[in-house]
Amino acid sequence: MKLFPSVLSICISIIFGCTSLYSQTADIILKNGKILDGTGNSWFIGDIAIQKGKIVKMGNLSKWQASKTIDATGLIVAPGFIDVHTHIEGDEKNNPLASNFIYDGVTSVITGNCGGSKVNLTSYFNMLDSLQLSINVATLIGHNDVRKAAMGSANRDPSEAEMQKMEAIVDNAMKEGAVGLSTGLIYIPGTYSKTEEIVRLAKVAAKYNGVYASHMRNEGDSVTQAIEEAISIGRLANIPVEISHFKLSGQQNWGRSKETIPMVIKAREEGLDVTIDQYPYTASSTNLGTLLPDWVLADGQDSIKARLANLAIRKEVIAYMLKKLKNRKLSHFSYPVVATFKADTSYNGKSIEEVNLMKGNKHKAAAEAETVIQMMEKGGASMVFHGMGDADVNAIMRYPFNMFASDAGIRVFKQGAPHPRGYGTNARVLGKYVREEKIISLEEAIRRMTSLPAQKFKLTDRGLLREGFAADIVVFDEKTVNDLSTYDQPHQYSVGFKYVFVNGQIEVENGVQNTIRSGKSLRANQ
Repeated sequence: MKLFPSVLSICISIIFGCTSLYSQTADIILKNGKILDGTGNSWFIGDIAIQKGKIVKMGNLSKWQASKTIDATGLIVAPGFIDVHTHIEGDEKNNPLASNFIYDGVTSVITGNCGGSKVNLTSYFNMLDSLQLSINVATLIGHNDVRKAAMGSANRDPSEAEMQKMEAIVDNAMKEGAVGLSTGLIYIPGTYSKTEEIVRLAKVAAKYNGVYASHMRNEGDSVTQAIEEAISIGRLANIPVEISHFKLSGQQNWGRSKETIPMVIKAREEGLDVTIDQYPYTASSTNLGTLLPDWVLADGQDSIKARLANLAIRKEVIAYMLKKLKNRKLSHFSYPVVATFKADTSYNGKSIEEVNLMKGNKHKAAAEAETVIQMMEKGGASMVFHGMGDADVNAIMRYPFNMFASDAGIRVFKQGAPHPRGYGTNARVLGKYVREEKIISLEEAIRRMTSLPAQKFKLTDRGLLREGFAADIVVFDEKTVNDLSTYDQPHQYSVGFKYVFVNGQIEVENGVQNTIRSGKSLRANQ
């Protein structure tokens, strides 16, 4: 049978029409949401189709079919949040659901910060993928652990052979998928390193388009010198710089954001890709040992105990701590609060001042310093340090090349008295600083949580709502999103996040976490 051209074209149209209709299907469709795509642009009403873990179509999808349709009317639909500064190593198996992150809208984290990471990253990534967390994980290679692998915790410069060993470790880690190099220059043994050592290692990371992320040498009295060192390393190594948890520590330094932010602005004007991150709180969290002189902490716990047993050294350490306290214009160690002290959990949640009184000691700063030493002799503690000003937090938050970060690990619910930032960082920004105080706009906050960190750490298929991108998506109510975690009662999840998608799977549905665990390792250069 011979078909006339007009009949043939009709048949072709029908065939292609059926094919087109068949292709307009998805696993999930989000309908009628207020889409904030991560660019910083204003929201628009639209639909998103998700199929096989990817965003396959955006726009008006009224003719599409899906196995599941979610009505997002009145809700914000945004890319999943990327937490650029976390410390999840060692926590993964304790709580693979990573609920504190998921309930705060976080779908991907960067770990390995402050110089601390796994050294064998292939093994680490394989463990993550085998365990299957609820969040995606990328990692930096940590200088402190690299240095320990080459020369232990020695307080000296590396030999050339040790330096070359460190370079080889960093080179291998970058090949294995690290997103860059991190330093923790107030921690042992990183504090013993000179700038030249960091530059050599940063140059290795730069060969693989990595980032240099630094917990600087000082965040208090010598903060400007520390910022200049970080910027100098970026210039000398020709590597992008991320200055971690940007802040001003100690009451005597309040207001100095007027000095520190312009330093970052100037560096960017000179062509250096330098960005910062912050947590939206006036307290920090780190280990108790940061109260002591660096040299006391060299060579491990046995060496620390041996030094502190020497009465002359003990007296010198107490004098050092009292001088630092005086510089803070304080009379007591009220600002350091115990988060976790394994030797005696009754200390958890109490300040050093309170612990000292609980022990029946005199209400004197010298007695409190002695209490610190006794705690160090028993292995130290995780602490929360109160000492930043609201005005500086607000000023830093307004800076456009600043991201938000929890500086936290995966929390085990009701365990210890951790910093609330581990539960509520993003919700706090959206509730307190966007909705209530209007420090920044909602659009800008979302950009800082999504596309800016994705761009910085080269997570090329995340951070934006785009066709072809991974379906990491959060759906939340901008009117009710809020952090509930406090210093007194930290173990409280954020509220307001209705849905959280990780790689196209629903990790949170109607405000309740599922147990799908659809996260994966994010390996750079592969």
